[in-house]
Amino acid sequence: MNGAWRLASILLACAPSLACAQSVSAQGYLDLRLAAPARQQDWIDGGLGKTRFGGDSQTAFGGAALIAWQVTPSVLASAALQLQSDQQRPLDVLEASVRWRPASTTAWRWSVKLGAFFPPVSLENDDVGWTSPWMLTPSAINSWIGEELRSTGVELQLEHRGESATWSAVASAYGMNDPAGELLAARGWALGDTSSGLFARVREPDAYAARLGVASPMVFDPFLEIDQRIGWYAGIARDGADGSRLALLRYDNRGDPEAWTWNAGHRLYAWRTRFWSLGVRWLWGDVELLSQAMTGNTAFEPVEGLYLDSKFSAGYLLLGWNPGGAWQPAIRIDWFMVHQLPDTLSNPRSEHGNALTAALNWRPNPQWRITGELLRVDSVRSQRLLEGLSPRQVDVQLQLSLRRYF
Repeated sequence: MNGAWRLASILLACAPSLACAQSVSAQGYLDLRLAAPARQQDWIDGGLGKTRFGGDSQTAFGGAALIAWQVTPSVLASAALQLQSDQQRPLDVLEASVRWRPASTTAWRWSVKLGAFFPPVSLENDDVGWTSPWMLTPSAINSWIGEELRSTGVELQLEHRGESATWSAVASAYGMNDPAGELLAARGWALGDTSSGLFARVREPDAYAARLGVASPMVFDPFLEIDQRIGWYAGIARDGADGSRLALLRYDNRGDPEAWTWNAGHRLYAWRTRFWSLGVRWLWGDVELLSQAMTGNTAFEPVEGLYLDSKFSAGYLLLGWNPGGAWQPAIRIDWFMVHQLPDTLSNPRSEHGNALTAALNWRPNPQWRITGELLRVDSVRSQRLLEGLSPRQVDVQLQLSLRRYF
């Protein structure tokens, strides 16, 4: 049933035939990645490392494409595809939706969107394939959103367009995201650009699987409906005429913490995941500043009376400079934490940490982008004791990306 709903969402977005479409457009990129990996094993291969490349992983090939059909002046259908060579399903669909936005001759405008899509949380990842124009690696916040959050349902938006700013309100009712929070609690925060496709399976840490008595690799489907409850999010935003943005959003998947299903050979619970997100973008000439903060909690109840609650928070500050030439440097500071309650369990998974990311982009023309990036993550996670490691680890990763846009 869950697979059928996902497929229906994609077919809904792609239903208009090319014959009846007013216009069809496609854009995307191919990416070749070389890395000097961190020493700690990356989470993609079951480790507790905080970077995409760790241990022996050194190369990857990927890409993304956004295909849009302007069916009528008011109706837009779109689908985003992703290619990642180091994923269990290399080719997948990131999101697919149909938006209806009637023409308006007043300051007010409204729209409705149906399908499977990212909640409007990120100010950072606004490029093709839900990537950042500034860096290869998203912040901890947006790395997690890419891995575990996707809304399958309906989104309504109301806008008021003024001379100096546009105010907007958004609200959504959705399903098929009940496991959201599983990875954040089992593994903690991580920084990487491996967003999950709608048909993806995500790997849990081998240390976590061993504690549950499940053979590795232990995987799960992040986009499932388990408890038959409807989740929601709602937010407001102000977009200035100068390009600035201020956005506040409340998210609640309304998961039933006692509900579960069999998935990939083990029990998978519906996590009750709620958070606030506040994001700000300022522009001063050639300089762009992005900042975002998130705080919330995710919980489930595997046994009656044993309520496991992981309180989390994270934030970042990104500074980018675009002087108008080929070179575009950027730097970002992240901080993150998870506090597991009760904190007396034998499988401790609380953590805290910070990260520094520096990137230099060279774009000689619109078709090519070469990016060098340094990422340093300093984190303390008590779960590492279960593998005989020090709770504190410093992961350092270097990446070089050659990207061809089309």
